[in-house]
Amino acid sequence: MTNTRNLILVSMFAALTAVGAFIKVPIPYVPFTLQYLFCALAGVILGSKLGALSQIVYVAIGLLGVPVFTEGGGFNYIFKPTFGYLIGFIIAAYVIGKIRENVKQLTFTKAILMMLSGLFFIYLFGVVHLYISFNFYLGKSVSFYFAFFYGFVVCIAGDLVLTVFTAYISVKILPILGEKSVYCLRNQKEE
Repeated sequence: MTNTRNLILVSMFAALTAVGAFIKVPIPYVPFTLQYLFCALAGVILGSKLGALSQIVYVAIGLLGVPVFTEGGGFNYIFKPTFGYLIGFIIAAYVIGKIRENVKQLTFTKAILMMLSGLFFIYLFGVVHLYISFNFYLGKSVSFYFAFFYGFVVCIAGDLVLTVFTAYISVKILPILGEKSVYCLRNQKEE
């Protein structure tokens, strides 16, 4: 029963991340989407392993050709400038979930710091891949400053607002799921 529920929750957050890809604000090079919201909530609600698994499922489905990414899907998507952000979602969900597993009482401030920790990895992988993709695959010589500016500076304001919103949601939703721990953490202890 627990495994079935976990499978459903992992699938649900993979699907929500896909939906988040289509709610976007087009800005140059890296569109603003709601993927980070669902990635972060996956880490908070599912924990590190299942949260990361939900994002792995999302990325795998997209690489198999289902158009769930902001610009479609397929294996060649790994060469797109924004693919690094997708890898960052996996790491971010794991990091957010791992921090959540070790926090006894989640406050709004702790939730913001937790979200920012995950967001750091999204931007780390995103900016580095943006730079590599432009310079080595697309053949456009760009500076690291260019990648940093368009991959971080232009995008960060929206994600900081999303961080505050996600932290607020997390603090409100976790008491409903369980006083001291999230749903999946209780299940992991039972296994």
